[in-house]
Amino acid sequence: MIRMGKFIFGFMAVGLFLMQPANPAFAKNKFEKEVVKEQETVKLVREVQQGGYDVITTKELKDLIDSGKDILIIDTMPYDASYKKTHVPGAEQFLFPIPEMKAWDTKQTDGKTIDDFKALLGPDLSKTIVIYCGFVKCTRSHNGAMWAQKLGYKNVLRFPGGIFAWKGADYPVEKAK
Repeated sequence: MIRMGKFIFGFMAVGLFLMQPANPAFAKNKFEKEVVKEQETVKLVREVQQGGYDVITTKELKDLIDSGKDILIIDTMPYDASYKKTHVPGAEQFLFPIPEMKAWDTKQTDGKTIDDFKALLGPDLSKTIVIYCGFVKCTRSHNGAMWAQKLGYKNVLRFPGGIFAWKGADYPVEKAK
């Protein structure tokens, strides 16, 4: 009976493996996985080139925070669904949409204007500004970094790993007060 159960389990596991959808997450081998990685990497590089900003890694951001340097960190995720629950320590919240926002649209920024964003960024155009969202594929941070760059800020960094990478590195987080 045990042998029959193992056979059925094995048969079902093979069946599920063979029936996987054509989803990049289900890439079967290292070569298919590399194609997916390449697509995601090229997409990120093109966003960075288009936006005119630079990027920062999770460890680099942690080191920057620990250095005590005066920086502004902006979380571009929705307030109630994300920021309120967990964010990088010291981060301010300013919502940006996922689709590229070529023209300022208060419907996409929780009613906030371009002047509200400028007020958050402050008068120092050379201040280090780090902008993030949830994870690498999320493009809210691209919109925030692109707009900060458009407004003349010179030291804009996108933290593409976002809160997922931050938590994945087991760094401390804050909740809204």
